[in-house]
Amino acid sequence: MQENKMGVMPIGKLILNMSWPAILSMLMQAMYNVVDSFFVSRLGEQALAAVTYIFPIQFLMISVAVGTGVGINSLISRRLGAKRFEEANLAASHGYRLAFISWIPFLIIGLFLARPLMNFMSGTPYIVEAGSLYLSIVMIGSLMVFIQCITEKILQATGNMIVPMLCGLVGGISNIIMDPLLIFGLGPFPEMGVTGAAAATLFGQLLSLILGQYVLFAKKHPVKVSFRGWKWNGQIVKDIYAVGGPAILMQGIGSILQFCMNLILGSFTETAVAVMGIYGRLQSFIFMPCIGLNQGVLPIMGYNYGAQNRQRFMEAFKKGFAFAFVIMFAGFLVFQLFSHQLIGAFNAQGSEEMYAIGVPAFRAISWCFMPASFGIMSSSVFQASGHGFLSLWGSLIRQFVGILPLALLFARAFGLSMVWWSFPLAEILGTLYFALMLRHMYKKEFRRMGIAPDEPF
Repeated sequence: MQENKMGVMPIGKLILNMSWPAILSMLMQAMYNVVDSFFVSRLGEQALAAVTYIFPIQFLMISVAVGTGVGINSLISRRLGAKRFEEANLAASHGYRLAFISWIPFLIIGLFLARPLMNFMSGTPYIVEAGSLYLSIVMIGSLMVFIQCITEKILQATGNMIVPMLCGLVGGISNIIMDPLLIFGLGPFPEMGVTGAAAATLFGQLLSLILGQYVLFAKKHPVKVSFRGWKWNGQIVKDIYAVGGPAILMQGIGSILQFCMNLILGSFTETAVAVMGIYGRLQSFIFMPCIGLNQGVLPIMGYNYGAQNRQRFMEAFKKGFAFAFVIMFAGFLVFQLFSHQLIGAFNAQGSEEMYAIGVPAFRAISWCFMPASFGIMSSSVFQASGHGFLSLWGSLIRQFVGILPLALLFARAFGLSMVWWSFPLAEILGTLYFALMLRHMYKKEFRRMGIAPDEPF
């Protein structure tokens, strides 16, 4: 068989080759998140606050989908690197079953729990009504997210980054087109307000899903998804969630953190919640390219870990971190220099309160960008080598030892203006943890890669 490019192509060139489609796809996803918020903000601050309140629950759903996909991606790439092709096929086949199983809790939320959750988060009637409808729609339709995410991770694990990029572009562009039509009722379309943003999101996800399924099942790939003669394999599921479980928890923790932050900020003013929503969308333009870079680097490291090639494994980490740092530093400069303009794009009513809260908030939080680049790439090392819980502990330390306690302390002791500084201070804690764990794992395991147990090194 022809050698996989992940084992032979120069690492720098390979990272760019593998990452640029994912980066473009992630940028498109960030774009339609921002466009959603941009159009919703035209309905007023309360509409933007409604979408921000439900974002943690929506993000939790995405966390389960992406985390499961990361586990499948890691297992497939490691098995391909080790030439264990049948196990790679089994991992891909299990992915589709896991997508349906993962969807069930969110279907229940959409059918029965949307309004109770909104009543808990806000007492404003408009926010409760708009948020409940939005949440119900995206939760009931989330099966498409689960299936498409699994599909993209299967393809990425084989080195195919183009198709996932095209899926993201198709979904993102169609969402952007449908947003103003359904939100404001342009032409023959009904005026749906905030609900229209949810409907536009589902429409984009449907088109993306159709394209992904066509490519996966109509074209040839190094792995095959089987629906016949297939048996449930507990060990495969265990191997998937050895990496995927911590990834789900790691991202799910972010959802819990966002939920708690909304409650803290809402105790001051719902304008602060809206500012947090704007920041969450805009910072995705910085973090999403790094996540796309991570998607390109992860299968490279996983493949070379499976092949026991230490030199390529470590080189992928070092060059991936260098690329990530450049992206984050550029984002830091944008948030420092143009925070007023960024807030203004979402401040349709010209609220002075939004500027007064938002500009200092953007400048404070953006100090976390550079150290975050190290955490993102360090997590990739642990996920690629099957040590997903090491990534999880880093996320726990950063968010529940750092951000949340500091935010509560600062809110009570100093007021709203200091709450934003909990983000960069917590990122410093995360950086220290990841540096120590990388040093530990290198001494314990990575430096022995490719060396026989009785061979000196």
